Amino acid sequence: MKAGYVLSAVSLSVLLAAAAGPASAADDKLEQLKEQGFARIAIANEPPFTAVGADGKVSGAAPDVARVIFEKLGVKEVVASISEYGAMIPGLQAGRHDAITAGLFMKPERCNAVAYSEPILCDAEAFALKKGNPLKLTSYKDIADNPDAKIGAPGGGTEEKLALEAGVPRDRVIVVPDGQSGIKMLQDGRIDVYSLPVLSIHDLMAKANDPNLETVAPVVNAPVYCDGAAFRKQDVALRDAFDVELKKLKESGEFAKIIEPYGFSAKAAMSTSRDKLCAAAK
Repeated sequence: MKAGYVLSAVSLSVLLAAAAGPASAADDKLEQLKEQGFARIAIANEPPFTAVGADGKVSGAAPDVARVIFEKLGVKEVVASISEYGAMIPGLQAGRHDAITAGLFMKPERCNAVAYSEPILCDAEAFALKKGNPLKLTSYKDIADNPDAKIGAPGGGTEEKLALEAGVPRDRVIVVPDGQSGIKMLQDGRIDVYSLPVLSIHDLMAKANDPNLETVAPVVNAPVYCDGAAFRKQDVALRDAFDVELKKLKESGEFAKIIEPYGFSAKAAMSTSRDKLCAAAK
């Protein structure tokens, strides 16, 4: 009798799995992460969005939120790898990352390429410049209109795209590998302005503590963006499970306790939605 019962149960599970088809395959992603005990996340080492300490410890608002949510989903750890923004989505699609948690703002092409969670971090754009703003740069159009102005920005990031869309020629948009390099290039006169989100620029300027530099924030006529955790399109079930826990975090107040010490507004993230942001981006 027991053998017959086991056989029937196995047969039933096989039939149910066959009936479930692709959906159960998608659900397997979370089970896979639980089994391996960690999720691989892509970050950019751009405080306060993401940060890597001298000891290799990963922090920042985006990884901190992801770490808490994955733990609630039964995935004990997150393992981060640093990537340029332009390489994050290809890396995700190639299976090198399980998620992107890096201040990757929602944009038309990104909304089409990945499955975003609901909003997590929102911010405006800022400029770091020489003291006195000698070229009077307060917008990306100002940079485009001045044939001598060069802007530094992360490769594949929002700021690079905003500069190009404003008409800044490609040869005056200088790709900068990281924030410290951007400030050094500005100090050395290799660029006239370095652009990042407001909180990132404020963090870099505080660390540089250079009286010869100043900030313009927010950049005139630049949009305010929000990011979300990004997943592969075929991992929508994982994204949906992430969203369930994210909603609980927001409603409990734990979300605010995680991100607001970094300077982000929980209210800003909770006042909009993925659908609105992706629709507005189009």
